[in-house]
Amino acid sequence: MIRYQFVLALCCVLCLGACGEQQSPPQGAQLSQEQPAASPSADDRPEPGPLDRPGNYDEMITLHAELVDWRPFSPVDGIVDYSAARIAERVVEIDDMQARLERIGVQGWDVSQQVDYLTVRAELDEEEFILRVTRPWARDPGFYLSALLEIAFTDLPVEGEALWTLRQNLSAVPAMLEQARLNLTDVAADNAALAIRSLIQSDGVEHGFPYRESPPPGVIGWYEDFLARADRQPELKPGIEAVLSSLESFHKWLVENRDSMDGRNGVGKESLDWFVRNALLIPYTSEEMLVLAQREFDRLWAFYALERHRNRGLPEIALPTSREEYEQRLAETDDMVRSWLVEGEVITIPEYVPTDWREMGFNVPWIERDTAPNFWEAVQFRNPTPDHLHAVIPGHRFDGWVSPRVDNPIRSKADFGARREGWAVYLEEGMMRAGLIDSEPRIRELIYVFGIWRASRTVGDILNQWNDMTAAETAEYWVDVTPMLDPDVARKYAHVRPAPGHGLQYTIGALQIFELLAARKLQLRDDFVLRDFHDDIMSKGKIPVALIRYEMTGDDTVVREFWDRQPLTAFLQERQQ
Repeated sequence: MIRYQFVLALCCVLCLGACGEQQSPPQGAQLSQEQPAASPSADDRPEPGPLDRPGNYDEMITLHAELVDWRPFSPVDGIVDYSAARIAERVVEIDDMQARLERIGVQGWDVSQQVDYLTVRAELDEEEFILRVTRPWARDPGFYLSALLEIAFTDLPVEGEALWTLRQNLSAVPAMLEQARLNLTDVAADNAALAIRSLIQSDGVEHGFPYRESPPPGVIGWYEDFLARADRQPELKPGIEAVLSSLESFHKWLVENRDSMDGRNGVGKESLDWFVRNALLIPYTSEEMLVLAQREFDRLWAFYALERHRNRGLPEIALPTSREEYEQRLAETDDMVRSWLVEGEVITIPEYVPTDWREMGFNVPWIERDTAPNFWEAVQFRNPTPDHLHAVIPGHRFDGWVSPRVDNPIRSKADFGARREGWAVYLEEGMMRAGLIDSEPRIRELIYVFGIWRASRTVGDILNQWNDMTAAETAEYWVDVTPMLDPDVARKYAHVRPAPGHGLQYTIGALQIFELLAARKLQLRDDFVLRDFHDDIMSKGKIPVALIRYEMTGDDTVVREFWDRQPLTAFLQERQQ
C-alpha cells in the first residue's frame, strides 16, 4: 500500500524492526517455474469497478442532492423518530444510495469529476458507519441533550412563527426523552457519565452560549434560567416547566441505571481504520497517525521549550482586566492579521467577506468567572492571534464565507474535518513561520501551546477510539501534557462524537496541508506563489485534503488506493467470522 513518502519510510523501518530481515523479491525478479502465475478464469475475475465503467455525472449530482436532503432526520409532530424500526428503514435507504452510486462508473471522467465521486462515496460511507456502528441514538444519552440547549437560549419575548415553533419544540421534548429511554439499549459508560454531568453541571466552556455572569449549571440549569426569563412571557411557563420535569426525570433514570450502562466508548482499531480510510479519505492507518501525532507533540514541546528560553527576559502577557481592554485586543489583532494577509500577498480576501470583526464574529466571549479562565480564555484573552487565525480569518469564519460559494453543487456543501480543522491548524504555525508575528515572541509561545493541544488530542482520540483509554483517562492525559489546559475543557473534548476521528483531524489535516505545500513548491520551484497556493485550496471546497492534493499536483499515488474499497457490510461480516 503506497502512502506519502515520509510515512512509507517510517513504516518500512517499523516493519524491518518487527519482521527481521525478511524481504520481498528484488525488483524485476521472475516467479519460479514451480509457482507459475495463474490466469484467472472468467468466473474468478472481479466485477469491474467504477474506474472500468462509463457513467453519467449528472446522475451522481442528483444522488448527492438526495443525500443532502436525506441526511437530517425529519420530525413527525415535532418529534424525531430514532426507534429501531426507523433506523432499519434508514439502513435500507442508505444501502439503496450506495448501490446507485456503485452503478455509476467514472470511466472517461476528468480528475475533478472523479474527485467529486470519491467525495460523495465518502459522505455515504460516513452516514452508513453512523447507522451501523456508532449508533449514537442507542449509545449516547448526550445525543438527545445536545439540541435542547438551543431552545433554552431563546430570547424572549417571541411572537408569530417564532412563537409557534418554540411551543412546538417545547411540547416535543418530554416525548423525545421518553423515547430516548427505549432507544438507549447499548450505552457506552463514558457517554452515560458525561450526560449525567452535563445535565447538572456547566461544561466550563460555554462556546456559543449566551453570556451570564454565573453560567447556569448544565442543561437543567439553563431551563431554570429560561423559566425565570419567561416572566416576560408567562404563557410559556407551563411548557418550560414540563421540559424541566422531564429533564429531571431523565437525569434520575440515568443515575439509577448507570451501572448497567457499561458499553465500550470507542469503535476499536479495525473499525477506526476502515472509517478513516473510507469515510474521511485520510491515507494513513491509525497506527501511522499515532506515530505522526506523537512526533508532532515532541517537536512542538521542544520548540515551546526553546521559545520560552529565548523569551526568558521578557514580561509575560498579562490578562486583560475588562471587556473593553479585551475587545481592543480583538480589534487590533483583526486589523493586524488582515493587513498582513493583504500586504504580504498571503491569500485573497473576497469583497463579500465582512470587514468588521464584530460582524465576522469570534470564538471566545468576554466572561468573568469565579474560577480561573478556561483554556480557550487563558490563550485568547492574553492575545487573540492564534485563535483569530484558526477560527476567524483566514480560518473557520472566512472559510464559512468562501466555501459555500464554490461553483460546484457537491463541494459547496462538503465539510470534511481534516480539511476544515487541518486548514485552521496549518494557519497557526504556518502564518507564524511566514512572518506574521516576528516581533511578538510571547505570541509564538501561544501558537506552540495550541499546537501541543492539537497533537495531544490526536494521540488521545486514537487511544480512546481503540478503547485503550477511557474518556476520563484521556482528559487526565491531556491536562497533564498541555500547558494551561483545564479539566473542564479536557472533559468536554474527550466526548466521542457520532462520527469518530474529530480530534485526530486537526493535526493530521495540518500535516497533510504542509505536505501539499512542500509538494507544490517542489513542482513549481521559482514559479510557486503562496497566495495562489492558498487561493487554490480555498477554490476546491472543504473536501478531503488527499483529493485536493490530487487535483493540485496531478499525483494519484494516494488516491489510487481509495478506489480499492471494502464495503462496510463486508468489513463487518468479516469481523464477525
